[in-house]
Amino acid sequence: MQITGKVAVVTGAAGGIGAAIAQRLLEHGARGVVVTDIDAERLGETGRQLAADHPGCVEAVAGDAASTDGITRLIETAEREFGAVDLYFANAGVTGGAGLDASEDDWSRSLDVNVMAHVRAAKLLVPGWLERGEGYFFSTASAAGLVTQIGSASYAVSKHGAVAFAEWLAVTYGARGVRVSCLCPQGVRTELLMAGTRSEDAAERVAAQAVLDAGALLEPLDVADQVVEAVADERFLVLPHPQVLEFFRRKGADYERWIAGMQRYQESVARPSR
Repeated sequence: MQITGKVAVVTGAAGGIGAAIAQRLLEHGARGVVVTDIDAERLGETGRQLAADHPGCVEAVAGDAASTDGITRLIETAEREFGAVDLYFANAGVTGGAGLDASEDDWSRSLDVNVMAHVRAAKLLVPGWLERGEGYFFSTASAAGLVTQIGSASYAVSKHGAVAFAEWLAVTYGARGVRVSCLCPQGVRTELLMAGTRSEDAAERVAAQAVLDAGALLEPLDVADQVVEAVADERFLVLPHPQVLEFFRRKGADYERWIAGMQRYQESVARPSR
């Protein structure tokens, strides 16, 4: 799909990957972008910065993009201000609790934001896209959705769910004009990741350190460049860190060896010297 002249909604866009995606969409000719985040103050600043460079093309709507009401408001805003929703970037995410001691609320929030937000958005958008014969759903998952996350059970499980739902969408509706991509980055310099390194919870620090040790730390705009390329190519799996594909292949080729290797890796990042 060509971005020029299209209208997009980007969730989790106060900063990080979401803000970078919004910026690149506008730079590539999107006629309208609706950005949202639960952090109203940061979103307002990001919205003002984007609008300064692209006047008349940006609407910032603070709210919870995991709720049906919140998603409905985003869609209505895009349709009212720009006439349509051509692309939906389900980018908002949370880390949740770390291990088995994570609370029921932690699990519920992780599944709600990282998976059910995607399901709710698709339920509202896909019927209209099928009528038009065109639409694009872009899911931000994680490398943790392919090869699991050291430390954080709720993050790993919910991101696997995000990948699975994106796959299902592509399989079920891809031949009817609904394009789907799934972004699975590893380490990206975002507040979501860096906050983990400062956490008082040892398991959360281990989870963040495991990501930092696994490979290069990319900048959000570098990831956004690959997102734009994937949309143009209508490519499903988007891997800003190429080594993730090799990790995924090794996992599938020999599960027992992969689990043993991940156990050793967990031990290495959890050593007290860290």
